[in-house]
Amino acid sequence: MSQSSGFAKVFAAIVVAGGLAASGWLVGTGIENMRALDRYVTVKGLAERDVKADKAVWPITYVATDDVLQNAQAKIDADTNTLFEFLASHGIGREATELQNLQVTDQLAQSYRSGPIESRYIVNQTIQVRTDDVDAVVAASQDIGKLLQGGVVLGGQGYNPGPSYLFTGLNDIKPEMIAAATANAREAAQQFAADSGGELGGIRRATQGLFQILAADGAPNMMEANQINKTVRVVTTMEYLIRD
Repeated sequence: MSQSSGFAKVFAAIVVAGGLAASGWLVGTGIENMRALDRYVTVKGLAERDVKADKAVWPITYVATDDVLQNAQAKIDADTNTLFEFLASHGIGREATELQNLQVTDQLAQSYRSGPIESRYIVNQTIQVRTDDVDAVVAASQDIGKLLQGGVVLGGQGYNPGPSYLFTGLNDIKPEMIAAATANAREAAQQFAADSGGELGGIRRATQGLFQILAADGAPNMMEANQINKTVRVVTTMEYLIRD
């Protein structure tokens, strides 16, 4: 074997050994980084805000009965005027109302009915109130007894559920609430990282929950739509990396 060929073999062996060492270092570093990425914490952030309804919808159904259709219709017309006057006295004008769902029932024409009837015709009419003046609707709904005193029969074949109060400003408060929920989640993650002897890293994954509009007092079986005061809630789920 010549001296030059022996030197070449030795050099090649050194190169191979160096490559193996470098590969081992890279693999070890990669595993270490992968383990670091595996260290994370999942936390939830909550944000709540009390809001007031900014729109009211109130369907008012009333009924008149008579053996003569024209008489029943005349009573409905008179009650309609009484209702408009009642609403106007509470600051709810005609522009905030709409006549809906005029229904006439001839009880003699119902084949399934048996026995005597008190009145042949039943006429139902609904006035739909839709307004941003929520306080006016509250006052009127609490004063509804005056309609009964005036001879207006509410309900009948229709159903009077009372006013529904809506909050339509959700898009205006979404950004601030998401920021607050995220800050709440980060605070919890920082505490966890400190307790585990690590440092909080960046966000690994984030999920925004659905916004909920709830009844403010949280009473059992209380419908949110029946309350003026409401609570808007959002929960975000965050995953943060934990560094050693």
